Amino acid sequence: MTTGTVLWTPPANVLETSRMGRFLTWLRAERGVDAAGYAELWQWSVTDLAGFWRAVWDYFDVIAHTEPTATLPDATMPGARWFPGATLNYAEHVLRMPGLADDDPVVLAYSQTREPVTVTARQLRDQVRRVAAGLRRLGVGPGDRVAAYAPNIPETYVLMLATASLGAVFSSCAPEFGSRSVIDRWTQIAPKVLVAVDGYRYGDKPVDRRAEVAEIRAALPSVEHFISLGYLHGGGDWAELDGDDPLTFAAVPFDHPLYVLYSSGTTGLPKPIVHGHGGILLEHLKMLALHHDLGPGDRFFWFTTTGWMMWNFLVSGPAVGAAIVLFDGNPGHPDLGALWRLAAEQDITYFGTSAPFLMACRKAGIVPPPHAIRGVGSTGAPLPAEGFRWVNEALGDRPQLQSLSGGTDVCTGFVGGTPLLPVIEGVISCRALGARVEAYDSDGKPVLGQLGELVVTAPMPSMPVGFWNDPDGRRYFEAYFDVYPGVWRHGDWITIAEDGTCVITGRSDATLNRGGVRLGTAEFYTVVENVPGIVDSVVVHLDADGRDELLLFVVLTEGAELDDGLRGRIRGELRAALSPRHVPDEIHQVRAVPRTLSAKKLEVPVKRILTGTPADRAAATGALVNPESLTAFERLAASRQQERDLL
Repeated sequence: MTTGTVLWTPPANVLETSRMGRFLTWLRAERGVDAAGYAELWQWSVTDLAGFWRAVWDYFDVIAHTEPTATLPDATMPGARWFPGATLNYAEHVLRMPGLADDDPVVLAYSQTREPVTVTARQLRDQVRRVAAGLRRLGVGPGDRVAAYAPNIPETYVLMLATASLGAVFSSCAPEFGSRSVIDRWTQIAPKVLVAVDGYRYGDKPVDRRAEVAEIRAALPSVEHFISLGYLHGGGDWAELDGDDPLTFAAVPFDHPLYVLYSSGTTGLPKPIVHGHGGILLEHLKMLALHHDLGPGDRFFWFTTTGWMMWNFLVSGPAVGAAIVLFDGNPGHPDLGALWRLAAEQDITYFGTSAPFLMACRKAGIVPPPHAIRGVGSTGAPLPAEGFRWVNEALGDRPQLQSLSGGTDVCTGFVGGTPLLPVIEGVISCRALGARVEAYDSDGKPVLGQLGELVVTAPMPSMPVGFWNDPDGRRYFEAYFDVYPGVWRHGDWITIAEDGTCVITGRSDATLNRGGVRLGTAEFYTVVENVPGIVDSVVVHLDADGRDELLLFVVLTEGAELDDGLRGRIRGELRAALSPRHVPDEIHQVRAVPRTLSAKKLEVPVKRILTGTPADRAAATGALVNPESLTAFERLAASRQQERDLL
């Protein structure tokens, strides 16, 4: 059993008050499912896959233009095909907006570039109708690609839904992406239409993107129509993307491409991950309604850009009846309390963000104002126990904190929270319904209570349809299935306890392994970043060419100095909390830790630079929020090589 402080407990009437509770009651009555609580419900959901996912389909009244001939005739991975014969449309379900009246706000958009925008349910349907008509006039039809170089604003959302309504394929890149990163992504899918903003404001800083847009257009000969959106400077021709046709929805197969997401592309060409209409719809209905307990009356917020899968997750909110809150700008402007003030002012009921943001708020001593928040979501990195405690102390014991982990690959979380289980500090509450997540040891055997590779041993509907332009499926197979035949290997370390709670401890390709002791980097960072004076860190283990070195890099608070005293405190804390084997051989100060645009630390590129790979080959700089941070590691690599040459 997991030990730790319980921070939140389900109410006694949770079966009546939560959507998952009511779903469980329905399953008992309508499907004869014998499940007393979450553990039994999860076990049934991953054992009777066809029964569970058909129940989700029926419970949420999925609109089928053509009914499926089966649910899952063959569960072999890769290649499992869900709901063969079915035709439907993702956008139709989002725009159904169950429980929302025509004049209810459904999109509330806040920006540091322009004034707030509120869109009602009626207005959203009408805007999608008009933009879809405009796309149709431009010759866009099923299978054509529409690309958006645009931020988290209503126009991007409307464009995505309009594209989906036609059976065309959507792809977005946030405008903070450099032109090279965008070109690397979109040359692979050859978009027919490109929509792009001219710039944006980040805090009080204007960021002009007209030169980048020109570069992107020049590199994409497939683009037949360019639509400019004057977000920063005004003007543009967004208004021309208009028409007066009725709103219709193309009936497409369950696995018809909906949108293309991309791997981070930090160590190679980004993988173009194709997601399908039906798989995304079912997964998001399940996760948003049942796990996050969202529905009519909720205002759902997640701090994200259009370049992170959490945007795609967020904007499915209306499909379960929840209004969504969009934010575009610097979350730390004018201070880290800005988003908490927005949550209070706009009655946000579910506040989603990243673990690094929560930890930064903790360090800054942020005190959120009184609020309506009843759920907090954390992802992007493991949230340590201190982060759990801060949320509980800062927001009170009413909100349920849900730490979740998943990926762009499935556009959801494998593991997360549920209204039916308590929240225990430092651990993820459960494996998600329908996700048969296991931990594999070094022999490929499932283990409990031990660190292992996170694998998924049964198919999920939102696993990718495939990779774009991968006709024989080789790239897709190599990405997930070449280690364990028939089993999805995700690339994370996970420990699953007997009671089903989980701890993610970092990427398996960044694992520290000295003297046979294997440790995920997340635990390492929890210790180091609790040392006073340290605001960030990255650790790498160099084990090639006979070396066995552990190198730690730290970012210090302003005015702090990495002297022998601080080095001693760091080493002492690591020795006491982890093991003597995890005391670093060297500790260096750097100005910043390299991070992706979704704030993930980049241990692998740092390791590659330190072992001699040039920075421009170790990482795609356009995929980093701070590419200049790589310079310090290049200098250190050169210095260390000079020292070795002199020996």
